[in-house]
Amino acid sequence: MHGLATSPHRSTGARVELMQAMVLERRGGPLALREREVPAPGPEQVLLRVSACAVCRTDLHLIDGELPDVRHPIVPGHEIVGTVVRAGADAGHAPGTRLGVPWLGWTCGHCGYCLSGHENLCDAARFTGYQLDGGYAEYALADARYCFRIPPGYDDAEAAPLLCAGLIGYRALRMAGDARTLGLYGFGAAAHIVAQVARFQGRQVCAFTRPGDLAAQDFARALGAAWAGGSDERPPFPLDAAIIFASVGALVPAALAAVRKGGTVVCGGIHMSDIPSFPYARLWGERRLVSVANLTRRDGDELLALAPHVAVRTEIQRYALADANAALAALRAGAVRGAAVLVME
Repeated sequence: MHGLATSPHRSTGARVELMQAMVLERRGGPLALREREVPAPGPEQVLLRVSACAVCRTDLHLIDGELPDVRHPIVPGHEIVGTVVRAGADAGHAPGTRLGVPWLGWTCGHCGYCLSGHENLCDAARFTGYQLDGGYAEYALADARYCFRIPPGYDDAEAAPLLCAGLIGYRALRMAGDARTLGLYGFGAAAHIVAQVARFQGRQVCAFTRPGDLAAQDFARALGAAWAGGSDERPPFPLDAAIIFASVGALVPAALAAVRKGGTVVCGGIHMSDIPSFPYARLWGERRLVSVANLTRRDGDELLALAPHVAVRTEIQRYALADANAALAALRAGAVRGAAVLVME
């Protein structure tokens, strides 16, 4: 599937290189397998032959139209691992280099946010698989300045979830401060990585799953969680902080009720259903409610340096590119243990 197929251009007769891509053509999907022209890199860009792209819940929000101003058609996918096949003159990466492409695909570099270390909040930022075509394809174009080198010891499919589930989870963990007891609401791709980092740091982890999801609770305990139960349960001890990865607004007051005075609740998703009203007493006592928006390149550098020391291992379920809709359906149904990854062959 990975050869660069060619076809004559209808008007000029020149040979055009073609690739397969899964494309979102309208709100609600499904994705369609299409033949597309392989893009050419600009001066600071690299063209990657994609080997793996993880499937993220944000892709579901994109498909469902829960993110604003989605461009159609768009190739989703923002947890990309691939090999450079062509590079622009100023890209700084030679062909053959293995790189990862994250959600943050470009920023302006000169606004107040960019200049103060908060490039994740840049108003002009562009995101992979959202405004920029992503990795549900045989080839992907990326700005080399926003790519990461993948640490050795991870194969391509194992590394892919680190590029969003890992990075957003890591940023959320940093925002939780020095919490010694930590709750994770929604035990999917991000939480199963964060749990390993938190345990390495000596924290006690409580995992909250959909009520009755015993398999996910067993998975959490296997990764070192001190307690695992349904999101409708209370942990056996007060939490210093909680991170909400599930896109369920009703979990916000539940998490606030579970953290001690002075504790922090971090909302780790890009989209969440409406938060229901709750008594001020849930927030009182200097509890803090904060959100995570995107990631910075610093987050990526730090996590990818830390992951080998933690010996983070991602649990993955592999799908072929053409089976992207099946992978998304499994994610929507909560039937993925760890992360779903599209693997190109």
